[in-house]
Amino acid sequence: MTAGGSGRSGIRLTERQRIAWLRLIRSDNVGPATFRDLINNFGTAERALEALPELSKRGGAAKPVRIATRQEVERELEFAEKFGASFVGIGEPDYPAALRQIDAAPPLLAMKGDLKLAQRPSIGIVGSRNASISGVKMANLLARDCGAAGYAITSGLARGIDAAAHAASLATGTIAALAGGLDQPYPPENIDLLHDIWDGKGIAVSEMPFGWEPRARDFPRRNRLIAGISLGVVVIEAAQRSGSLITARLAADFGRLVFAVPGSPLDPRCHGTNGLLKNGATITTEPRDVLEALSPLSNIDLFSPPQVEEPAYEESETWHEPPDENERSRVVNALGPTPVEVDDIIRHTGLSASAVYLVLLELDIAGRLHRHAGGLVSLHMTQ
Repeated sequence: MTAGGSGRSGIRLTERQRIAWLRLIRSDNVGPATFRDLINNFGTAERALEALPELSKRGGAAKPVRIATRQEVERELEFAEKFGASFVGIGEPDYPAALRQIDAAPPLLAMKGDLKLAQRPSIGIVGSRNASISGVKMANLLARDCGAAGYAITSGLARGIDAAAHAASLATGTIAALAGGLDQPYPPENIDLLHDIWDGKGIAVSEMPFGWEPRARDFPRRNRLIAGISLGVVVIEAAQRSGSLITARLAADFGRLVFAVPGSPLDPRCHGTNGLLKNGATITTEPRDVLEALSPLSNIDLFSPPQVEEPAYEESETWHEPPDENERSRVVNALGPTPVEVDDIIRHTGLSASAVYLVLLELDIAGRLHRHAGGLVSLHMTQ
């Protein structure tokens, strides 16, 4: 059955808002979750930027927080325009619909290519960089047939399975998630493939700044994009402790379907995929296994309108009074190196939720808070 679409709904940012959003997400200690909390507390990115120095000071920062300047982000926006890319906000029509729904989705994505493709339902296909001939053939088959059924094929532009999936879906639509900036693709041997993607029926996406060379710790963020954009993720030939298994785990955490192609128990490249099957992944031996499982999800509108909207600047009145020192101390004393739920902190301290969240935001901007999966937090104990 042909995959349906969710339509291009959303509210476009003004130029002023886009500059402020980019300044905020490029400032120190502001990740996607912190960005969301700042907007929730202060209403607009502009007001959040004004509040950052005081938040950092109250949180006990050792030095003033670095805030991205207007000149810096205007240079990045100008570079993006010359590069043929654009920054798309989470509430805008061209933002990938499924990605909006994950916890702490990137507030802005750099995107280049056919942006309409981002609104089609997607299937992620990932696997070994050192793929076998059989693994590459399977990736080709799945990508070609699932693409022909109306799905965008999302992968990470890596060698092996990723490259095979992209190449097989160039004619129908493929999405490449990058670990570095759009102008810093990795690996170098897939640069021509990347050009084929964004010059044809595909898109390249990244949450990293232009000029950012990918490091090892950036690839899990890339894997998070793949899992978040896709309704389901297919894993072909993945060793134990591979990046493909991180993508599969994230997909499961996001409530997406996980598929695995079985392989020989004697092949180390298949130990991870066979382990996924033992833990409940859908066994996949042909495209129909994926298409039939996803069909009920692809023909209804699963994705609501944007979850992050910034009101008009002059209408924003969402300031909260800062907690006093006694309240701040109660929250800090309740924290330690062991991750805890925010609701437990609220119950333990007896403070209002708004007061606790604001103290946590202060600690976060000061670089003293660790955010963990599942919304857990802990205190950085070295300061």
